[in-house]
Amino acid sequence: MATKLIGQAMGHKSTGSDMNRTTKIARLSRRRLRAEAGFSLIEVMISMVILTTGLVSLLGVFGLAMASTQTSQNALIAKQLANESYESIITARNTTQIGWDDIQNQGSTYCIVTGAATCGIFLANMQAIDNAGTDGIYGTSDDAAAGIQTLQDPGTDGVFLTADDLFIPLTGFQRQITISPLYDSDTPPNVIPTVRSVTITVQYSNPQLKLPQTYTLNSYISQFE
Repeated sequence: MATKLIGQAMGHKSTGSDMNRTTKIARLSRRRLRAEAGFSLIEVMISMVILTTGLVSLLGVFGLAMASTQTSQNALIAKQLANESYESIITARNTTQIGWDDIQNQGSTYCIVTGAATCGIFLANMQAIDNAGTDGIYGTSDDAAAGIQTLQDPGTDGVFLTADDLFIPLTGFQRQITISPLYDSDTPPNVIPTVRSVTITVQYSNPQLKLPQTYTLNSYISQFE
């Protein structure tokens, strides 16, 4: 009887060990199956949505960067156009190419030097960016015959005056030159005869922003150098 009980006890212990081993093997098998199962369809779809959202956001950033670059380039061109207009006025005065009465907008009646009924050579309102005409001064009546002004790009080699240079017409820009009298602080105010204000406004379009942009140069010019 004792021998049978011991055998039964030993048999029970052996069975428990086998069950534990079987349980461990089953757990390992389930883990291995889960590892080899890969991703479910829902997980793949969620991943695609996240990836698509990231790509769309990245494209938006690229678009903003390109718009900013274009805006900066146009602003630089507008500044250059305003500066060259002002410099041509100063050069014309310094070389006595035009008289003091002529350094005004067309139709001015303040002609203190010549006493003429009207004077002034500069066109009013926004004008196309034409080359300087025969007088060599920007913003006057003979500019239209000289044709639209172009921007020279050095091309792919980055060197000017080579075969691949590009000439881009500045059709998206306009310029206005306004020359106005200045007044003193008396009551009533009197016109200061030897100094005038010069305002040059360049307007340009920006396809990305879809709104016209402007650059304004404010300065003065005196009758004497």
